[in-house]
Amino acid sequence: MQTNNNKWFSHLIILILIISGGIYTGCENEEEIDSSIILKAFGPSPALRGGELRFIGSNLDKVTAVVFQGLTPGETVEVSEIEVVNEKEIRVTIPQNAGTGKVTLKTPQGDIQTLTPLTFSEPISISSVTPTTLRAGQILTVKGDYLNLIKKVIFVDNVEVEAEDFVSQSREQLQVKVPAEAQTGKIILSNGEEIPIEIYSNEIINIILPTFTNFTPVTVKPGKNIDITGTNLDLVAGVKFGGNKIVNELILNADSTQITVTVPLEAQDDTIKLITKSGLEVKGNKKLITVMPSNLTVSPTTVKNGNTLTIKGKDLDLVESIKFGDIVGQINSKSETEISVTVPETAISTVATLVTFSTKTIDTPEFSYVKPKITALSPSTLMAGSELTVTGTDLDLIRKVIFPSAAKIVSVEPSSSTSFVVTVPTDATSGIVKFVTVNGTEISSPSELTVTEADIPVITSIPASAKPGQLLVIQGTKLNLVESVIFQNNVKATQFGTRSATLLEVYVPQNAARGTNNIKLITFNDKTVTVSVNIMATDPILPTTIMLTDFNGEGNSQSAWGNPFRFGIPDIPLDGTPCMIGNSNVSGWTWSWAANWGTLPALSDPNKYVFKMDICIIKPVPSGVSAGMCFRGWDNSIDLGNIFANSTDGNWITLTFNLNPDNPINGTGDFGLYLNCSETVDLSGVYIDNFRFDLK
Repeated sequence: MQTNNNKWFSHLIILILIISGGIYTGCENEEEIDSSIILKAFGPSPALRGGELRFIGSNLDKVTAVVFQGLTPGETVEVSEIEVVNEKEIRVTIPQNAGTGKVTLKTPQGDIQTLTPLTFSEPISISSVTPTTLRAGQILTVKGDYLNLIKKVIFVDNVEVEAEDFVSQSREQLQVKVPAEAQTGKIILSNGEEIPIEIYSNEIINIILPTFTNFTPVTVKPGKNIDITGTNLDLVAGVKFGGNKIVNELILNADSTQITVTVPLEAQDDTIKLITKSGLEVKGNKKLITVMPSNLTVSPTTVKNGNTLTIKGKDLDLVESIKFGDIVGQINSKSETEISVTVPETAISTVATLVTFSTKTIDTPEFSYVKPKITALSPSTLMAGSELTVTGTDLDLIRKVIFPSAAKIVSVEPSSSTSFVVTVPTDATSGIVKFVTVNGTEISSPSELTVTEADIPVITSIPASAKPGQLLVIQGTKLNLVESVIFQNNVKATQFGTRSATLLEVYVPQNAARGTNNIKLITFNDKTVTVSVNIMATDPILPTTIMLTDFNGEGNSQSAWGNPFRFGIPDIPLDGTPCMIGNSNVSGWTWSWAANWGTLPALSDPNKYVFKMDICIIKPVPSGVSAGMCFRGWDNSIDLGNIFANSTDGNWITLTFNLNPDNPINGTGDFGLYLNCSETVDLSGVYIDNFRFDLK
């Protein structure tokens, strides 16, 4: 046991205190009057119970009693046996049941209380701990001295029992109930202070653990129960299975010798462990084996990608997923004896792998996949660029057609299982045609396809967009066979540039339909090649156009005030050159574009001209919000209205405005676009270009 401060040591401390004049704690100090009883100091503090306490002052021989605080809050201990050394000093023996607190002197003139509390140097000790072997819930008895000062008993891993949970407590004995979380090891007694006094037991307290004798059955289907036998099984909080799956729902028999527990679906083959309430693990002596699906059959034995495969067998409810190679199939239904699964379209594996909840795997018997069968190519002889009809069975599985010598593989997705039509590439040659299925399987045509050289043009390059009046440059082969070019709505091109076997230049008619045009190239032998071109919905820049600014150097310089727009190349280009790009958070009156102190052209006859601007609006101004704009000169203006209210669907268009003949725009001074917003607007989806005058 831990050694206490003994009694002679206490007396030695007091003797040193007397010889040296002592160490005293200050007390109430009043003006000294001959008849007054005054306490100036007391000590020692901390003190030892059973030791001597001295009081220094004046007329202390008149003190009738000394009152200490008790060990129990609210209680006091009074001492009337006082040793009077002289009128300036008295001494008393500290009672064993005295507690920490201020000390009171009883006098005929009234009570005198120390200003500071008396504290103790407690010789807490442990003499015995019994029993040294016990189980959770049993009573542990600790004997010693000053155990009444203990506020907590601490078991291994900081498992604490607070004073309010003690079974009993006195100065010489302490009893606690062993908590369920307790583990084997020494205990600690603590006085619970901020900087606590902690006393360790010399003895190791052995906490009885449950024993794991056996479990049955050894081979079990997850989801079913097993019985675990042993002793003290009421101390078990959970059962740990392979895969670190812990089950806390246990059924315990009356004498704590058997636990019934359900094996989780995720349990893996491994040794079972009992988890005690103290967190310890008690390991079994044999491995649990989980049941696997068995007696597997598949149907059909030849399956089509995308169709259903039926798997029959035993214990199929244990299956979590089914893989075809690395591809997971969709389980449609599942029971203990049958699973329906959709075969992935790209699956090529000839077995399906069943994966259980416990991550075990088992393969089905082998099966095969349906392959398309090509019965005929019609016509068997045809010209490159013509349509070929393929007939057969299960053709809906085909995704690619590979023609001999063709640079490109033709992608298909037949809607019919018996036939589909594919266009022969213009660079294809004669030979066997190959077909690639959805899962990558390759099959060949039963006979060669005879392909003659195409006598129609082949387009290899054409611009995605063009403007009316602009030269459209088409590149390819056999373009010399083209007799005429027809735009949408039977608008025939009348002007051409270079015409050769590899180059065809045609001017886009001014009346060509705006937007996506299906252009037809008509050959001399009445064959047609169709291609799409986006005819931008902007008016052309003509030789007679008076350009104010194109934001790319032509016309006057540009600047801005109020930051409504910036200048740059937009996400949707008109001609690949800079333009005005709207900013967000535009409000109030702002100059959108200005040519400061520039010179507006003098128009000879305003009635002959119109003002034009090209615009693209991706994100219009919300309904009800005004963002009015005008083209403004020094003394005059053209009201453009709320031009940002409607989207142009991502297309560039030309807006045209009549001029006021009574107020012509010409002369010297600032001119540009003037913007007035009723509230803050977002113009980040607005692009503007090419401010100009054009003849009507």
